[in-house]
Amino acid sequence: VQLVESGGGLVQPGGSLTLSCAASGFTFRNYAMSWYRQAPGKERELVATITSRGGSTYYANSVKGRFTISVDNAKNTVYLQMNNLKPEDTAVYYCKPGGLEVWGQGTLVTVSS
Repeated sequence: VQLVESGGGLVQPGGSLTLSCAASGFTFRNYAMSWYRQAPGKERELVATITSRGGSTYYANSVKGRFTISVDNAKNTVYLQMNNLKPEDTAVYYCKPGGLEVWGQGTLVTVSS
């Protein structure tokens, strides 16, 4: 199993970024996919989840209305569209398939003016 996150970077408050996670080594379409994040000095937290085949989504209250999770099963890729970013969104973002204890290297998002 391999997960490769990308798309992070430095963005000003109010800006947008789209993260991608390319997955391989398992039957992607059969698994719910989640994005987590870990800010400096804090525990890793769940940001968003999408069920297999994209039928349902869940968002943490802190990102609801600003972030959108989606999947492209043809590309084995999960995305996180992040709008109206805030400094408190600064973190390393990771994707993870539900039920599998595997993590990628993460992608760093820094929101700062």
